[in-house]
Amino acid sequence: MAFTISTADARMNFSDIVNKVAYGNESVVLTRRGKNIAALISMEELELLQRIEDYLDIEDANMAISEQGESISAEDTWKILGL
Repeated sequence: MAFTISTADARMNFSDIVNKVAYGNESVVLTRRGKNIAALISMEELELLQRIEDYLDIEDANMAISEQGESISAEDTWKILGL
């Protein structure tokens, strides 16, 4: 479970907070003026989130590939998206 700390308090205790996240596997939610603005998580948690995101992207790509319909080239897609 994550614990919450203000950014002002986090500045004063930064090294302790980093150690709790890195070695204690604790997550930290940073707040400013009472609102959650960011989170600190361990590298292990970040890597897990990235693997989940990759898995979901692959699932979406496989679904798109299996759908029937008109194919659009990458170049045309980029033009449509303004890239």
